[in-house]
Amino acid sequence: MAERAAPGGRLALGLAYNGRRYQGWQSQPHGCTVQDKVEAALAAFADAPVGTVCAGRTDSGVHACNQVVHLDAPVVRDPFSWVRGTNRYLEPDIAVQWCRPVAPDFHARNGALGRRYCYVLLESAVRPALDAGRCGWVFRPLDGPAMREAAAVLVGEHDFSAFRAAQCQAPTPVKTVRRIEITQHGAYWRVDFDASAFLHHMVRNIMGCLVAVGTGTRAPGWLREVLDSRSREAAAPTFAPDGLHFLGPYYDPRHAIPDHTPPMDGLP
Repeated sequence: MAERAAPGGRLALGLAYNGRRYQGWQSQPHGCTVQDKVEAALAAFADAPVGTVCAGRTDSGVHACNQVVHLDAPVVRDPFSWVRGTNRYLEPDIAVQWCRPVAPDFHARNGALGRRYCYVLLESAVRPALDAGRCGWVFRPLDGPAMREAAAVLVGEHDFSAFRAAQCQAPTPVKTVRRIEITQHGAYWRVDFDASAFLHHMVRNIMGCLVAVGTGTRAPGWLREVLDSRSREAAAPTFAPDGLHFLGPYYDPRHAIPDHTPPMDGLP
């Protein structure tokens, strides 16, 4: 890919957003996406059109703590000015967290070595209220050991076709899951995922299966059957987007891309 020279050079930005009001990350004609809002704010600050490339295209209703994007700056500004100046024009539920100058060959999507998500799930007889839209919900008690046993079969390199949405455009369903960690924090459960990359709806489809196991609807060994089937029809329904948070990608250390932002501290 030929890199386009720009007066301000290539920049990487880290974004946090509440995805509840938006139709996902990727720009759409109706303009109600996170990318549309971010690029409009960048253009207002720079007084010039600005395009972005993101690390991961989050779906409608999905949140992010450290979505990484790169852009070729049309003007020269200090990194901190890109943070404060862009945030001035952004919606209240989207904020630039940091800005870093990067090498011309840095690519937010193609250069990522892996990506991290977490799913926050409320176990309660009563639906979420103060955190509505920011956590999933289950009203039956969950069996943590059973869910951990089931999740363990997904770690490693596998064909994840059974957890792939029909509209997924990934060239291959084979991905490497490096870690799935399930922890409980009072009434809240947190499921952390670390993988080379994720298929469309992959985490939400896995969550549907883990909840089925956790509530006793399915035995832990069932998840191996689902994985081996390579059939979406064998898995549980797709779980709600509400509790899904994109924690961000990670890169070669030479790029010095932050892997932690303050919004992460607000999760269980």
